[in-house]
Amino acid sequence: MVYAPDAKPGDPLLRLKDVHMFFGNVAALAGVDLEVKKGEIHSIIGPNGAGKTVMMNCINGLYRPQKGNIYYKGQLINDLKPHQRAQLGISRTFQKIELFGGMTVLDNIRLGRHIHLKSGILSGSIYAGKTRQEELESRQFIEEEIIDLLEIESIRDKTVHMLPYGLQKRVELGRALALNPELLLLDEPLAGLNLEEVEDMARFILDINEEERWKVTCILVEHDMGVVMDISHRVLVLNFGNRITDGPPEEVQNDPEVIKAYLGEEELYATRR
Repeated sequence: MVYAPDAKPGDPLLRLKDVHMFFGNVAALAGVDLEVKKGEIHSIIGPNGAGKTVMMNCINGLYRPQKGNIYYKGQLINDLKPHQRAQLGISRTFQKIELFGGMTVLDNIRLGRHIHLKSGILSGSIYAGKTRQEELESRQFIEEEIIDLLEIESIRDKTVHMLPYGLQKRVELGRALALNPELLLLDEPLAGLNLEEVEDMARFILDINEEERWKVTCILVEHDMGVVMDISHRVLVLNFGNRITDGPPEEVQNDPEVIKAYLGEEELYATRR
């Protein structure tokens, strides 16, 4: 079991120092630095191919940078596998939905709790004692908190592949929350959603970040600039693997290099309306 000390609101929770990631001769990340403070929604934006998802994969352990270090609560985590980082409290959703389509909503969400289940084979086989208590606690957490938060009570027993895309997005978020994370990586959670669904998902992200029960620090990769500028505390801008700037939304959206590389005059105007 790996361990990291507690971080207080405002303390650095995650740090990337001089992170490089190459695919052949292509630098997906070229010496990128990032500091995410506990309690923030820290967004990452940039054009397609800028290195956003590569950075997320480095943070949760799917990729290991060829150079540079990643620290979580002050602990170097470069060598930790994804499940070990999950034990530390790092969870994520994916750009493309990664659910088990033949399983129900509840069963998909329950999979996110497996890392917290500590009972052994013997107690599990007789469903008594610690195993039963863990099951009851997990069921209460999922059914009374996650299901309620995401407003999916009516579909809890439905098979996932029969659900509309927008509801599948909620289920994937629910599975990530089942880990009870301290850091949540959200990779394009608004992609493919209609306007009403975008508004709902943005509200869920704010609730996860702000409500006393959750208080989850979020790293958000997203192309919807209106939402990014509305809900983020800080915004990192990448372009071809390079960091352009990192700062409060109002500074980022007025940065000439950001406008040139990504936002563009029309998009910038839209975020200001």
